Parts: sequence; C-alpha cells; structure tokens
Amino acid sequence: MAQVVTRSVGALLLLCCLWAVSLVQAEDPYFYFTWNVTYGTISPLGVPQQVIMINDQFPGPNINSTSNNNIVVNVFNNLDEPFLFHWNGIQQRKNSWQEGMPGTNCPILPGTNFTYHFQVKDQIGSYFYYPSLGMHRAAGAFGGLRVNSRLLIPVPYLDPEDDYTVLIGDWYTKSHTALRKVLDSGRSIGKPNGVLMNGKNKADNDSPLFTMKPDKTYKYRICNVGLKTSLNFRIQGHTLKLIELEGSHTVQNVYESLDVHVGQCYSVLVTANQEPKDYVMVASTRFTKYTLTATGLIRYTNSKGPASPELPKAPLGWAWSLNQFRTFRWNLTASAARPNPQGSYHYGKINITRTIKLVNTVSTVDGKLRYAINGISHVDPTTPPKLAEYYSVADKVFEYNLVKDELAEVDEQKVTLAPSIINATFRNYIEIILENHERGIQTWHLNGYSFFAVAVEPGKWSPEKRKNYNLLDALSRNTIQVYPYSWAAIMLTFDNAGLWSLRSTMAERNYLGQQLYISVLSPARSLRDEYNLPDNSLLCGIVKEMPKPPPYSA
Repeated sequence: MAQVVTRSVGALLLLCCLWAVSLVQAEDPYFYFTWNVTYGTISPLGVPQQVIMINDQFPGPNINSTSNNNIVVNVFNNLDEPFLFHWNGIQQRKNSWQEGMPGTNCPILPGTNFTYHFQVKDQIGSYFYYPSLGMHRAAGAFGGLRVNSRLLIPVPYLDPEDDYTVLIGDWYTKSHTALRKVLDSGRSIGKPNGVLMNGKNKADNDSPLFTMKPDKTYKYRICNVGLKTSLNFRIQGHTLKLIELEGSHTVQNVYESLDVHVGQCYSVLVTANQEPKDYVMVASTRFTKYTLTATGLIRYTNSKGPASPELPKAPLGWAWSLNQFRTFRWNLTASAARPNPQGSYHYGKINITRTIKLVNTVSTVDGKLRYAINGISHVDPTTPPKLAEYYSVADKVFEYNLVKDELAEVDEQKVTLAPSIINATFRNYIEIILENHERGIQTWHLNGYSFFAVAVEPGKWSPEKRKNYNLLDALSRNTIQVYPYSWAAIMLTFDNAGLWSLRSTMAERNYLGQQLYISVLSPARSLRDEYNLPDNSLLCGIVKEMPKPPPYSA
C-alpha cells in the first residue's frame, strides 16, 4: 500500500513539473482575423458615396485583445489600388516591419494579400487602425483596437458593465481619389461636409448605438479617426470620468466634455444614474469658423421617453482646451501593462542627451501647397527607407538628417522636397520641441513609442521654459496637440529599434510633407534589439531582386 501511495505521489509531482514547464514554454495567445477589403456604397451624410469596407463593415470590426496577445491579420486587397493598414498607437516593439507605413512596408497590391503578425507587447489602452496610403482614410477602413489588462494586473476601477467604442471624425462626401487629386493639384481639401459617429451622422430613435442598465457603469473608448478637425465629445445629462488616455491610467478627474484631437483616444467611465430615458452623445467641431455635429443615441434599458431636443453646448476657444490638457495627470500608483506602478519610472530625473526643435510651416513650391518640418517636406521614395537600411542601400534611396536639430531662422518659403529621415542614437533620452507658428492647431503622433508630454504653452520655446515642465506626473502617450502660436515639449528614451514615423495626424498635412521618420539602429544588429525581416515581407523598389541580407544573430 505504501508503495502505491509513493508511486502516486511521484506521478503527481512529475505531472506538476511537466505542467510548470509547459507554462514556461507556452506562447502568449494568438488571435486570427481574415479581412476582405472592398469598395462599397453607403450614404453616411445622405449622399451616396464610395467607401472602403472591411468584411462589408463600415467602420471596420473592432479588435479586442489583451496585453501580450499575438494578433494575426490576413488582409486581402480587393481594391484597384495598393493598400496598407497602420495600427495607430501599437508600439510594435522590435518590430517596425509591421508598422504598415510607406516608410517601412511595400504596399499590398490589388488582388493580393498580406498577413500582419504583431504582438501588443507590454501595452494596455484604447487605439485604432486605419489605412495609411494616399487618402484611403477619407473613405473608411478604420476601426477600434482595444488592449485590455491581463487578469493578474489590477486596474484602478471596478469592472464596467460593458465596454463601448465610439469612433468620431470629420467626413467628406468626395471620394478618396477626388480628395487626393485636389491635394496633388496643389490645393487644400477645404472644410469637411460633416461629422460621423460610428459611421453615422444623426441619432436614430429606432436604433440606439448603445444601451445602459440603470445604475450600472460603462466604459466608453472615444477615438478621433477623422482627417483634420478636433472634436468635442459630450453626453447629454452625464459626466465623463477619465480613466485612461493612449495607454496610461490617468488621475480620475470628471469632465462634462472632452476635446479629442485628431488621432487621440480616451477611455471614460459613464454611470447610468439619470432619469430612465434616451440620451444623446454629441461630437462637434472645435477651433473652426463653422460648426458641424454628429449625434448618437444611448438608451436606458428601462427608458420611458425620448431624449431631450436640447443638446449640451461645446466650450469656446482654445484656452479652455489648453487648461483641460493641464488637468490630465499620470496615475502614479496604478499598474499599467506590468505589475509595477506607473510612477516607479522617474522620467524627470533622466539627463537629456539631445534636444530636437521642430517647426511646422506651410508654403507653396512651384505654385503648389506643401507642408514642411524645419524646411524639409517629406516625399515617400519608391523603396521604403526601412528596407533600404536593412539591405544596406540607404545611400541610394535617401540622405540622413536633412532636418536639422534646430534652425537658427525658419524661412517658410525655402522648402526642400525629399525623403526625410533623421538618426537617433539607440537608448538615448531625447527632448523634442514642437513649435507651431501658424494660426491653426496642430496634432502630432509618434509611432513605436509613448512619450512624456511635459508641457504645452503659448509663445516660442527657449531653454528657460524647462522650469515649467511637469517632471512628476505628465502622461505617457503617443499624440500631442500644439495650439496656435504655441509649443509642446515631449521627452522619451529611444529604446525601440526600428524606423518610426513622426507626423502630423492631419491627413492633408502629412500627405503634403509634414512628417519625417526617425531611424533608431541598434549597433549590435542583434535579435535582442530588433527582429529580422519577416519571411513574408513584400519587396519593392531597388531591393526587390536583391539577395536577402544575413539575419541578425541572437
């Protein structure tokens, strides 16, 4: 009997050991998607127009993931033009091959497919995807991308009853090809024709966008997926408790409305604690001479009546918006994607090794509208610069560092059209100043990273302004707005090897040159720092027929 017990215990121990080994060796979960990208005809503003759909959906399907999940998306391009998807806000650690930008990827040609494979490594938050070539974004093919916290990592709020995505953005009735022709001719695309909320312009009493149970709390993820216009978002009769912004848990302040600039995403909690009836969500244009509005309906499950016809009003002026920005603070005690508190990273105590000051300008070149950064207006070469670097033919495709760290004097009329790629030393801590001399608001996005948005102030930047930086609890995020005749300061460690786009989020401006790429090369050429070119990578330009370089070593 004792012998049987001993063997049973031994077998149990062996099983436990095998189970533990399997856990150690197990990969993070995989999620697979097949997307058919096609044209379709709908009438979001009451006028039939061509849009781009994913699996016959407009907007596209939500991707719902959890930290460290592997996402595999097989994209079939059924359009008559080359196509790429970009995953806005996903950092693609060591993996700029999956960026889906013209600087990193060859396009998916018509009638062909390509499979993206990326990991949402050490991230949480609310993001979105969109098409990155031409003006495809003006036709749709965008959708929400959620990255939830792992169960073992606590979040600083109770689980909501449900989780809703709200995609807001300005909208044009002209096709993406017509808008592209306008820009190619050297003109602005002008003002939009309307605003959409989850693909619709007006609240529909017969089909509410969302329902809420009385006294329950819901998470709303709000993203501005539009082309050029900042929007203010609000919900009739309800307040918005901000809990997360572009991957950072925030101090949980309560707002009546939020300014959401192009490319930005916010997560808020909304509690159904009002009279049981219908309520209207409102998104309206900001900082414009015109007012365009989209509305969407929320219905209480025990609703006893329609929504009030009186809509909440938007704030006025950009001073209000700047003051709201200053209230956004990092939650220092909350854990994000990892168990350690966000505040354990003391970014304000790191020595700055380099300062880059970038000034956006607008001008004409040969009678055509162009936008530039420090006098350089970016043009995409036929060979993606990332591939040119990997194949060691960068000198045949572009010249590094045409954009200087600072110009003594910005001549807005002196503009050079060229591929714009600057070097950043791997793991250096760099300060970037974004200065706006124009009368319109700017919004910038950096791929591959989150940065600390330490200041936004009116006027021009000087080193003395550093005394006004928030070096304690500035948000770690991936977009920043710069108000008219103002500047913004961001700081970050360039520890993610790859090629990363820094650009205006406004489609017209980045299409006509207000963007650059930052090349972060690891001197070790090691898999520890960067992945090899994937086997399924599409090749084009001068590297198409070249032999593949030797892979990085372990």
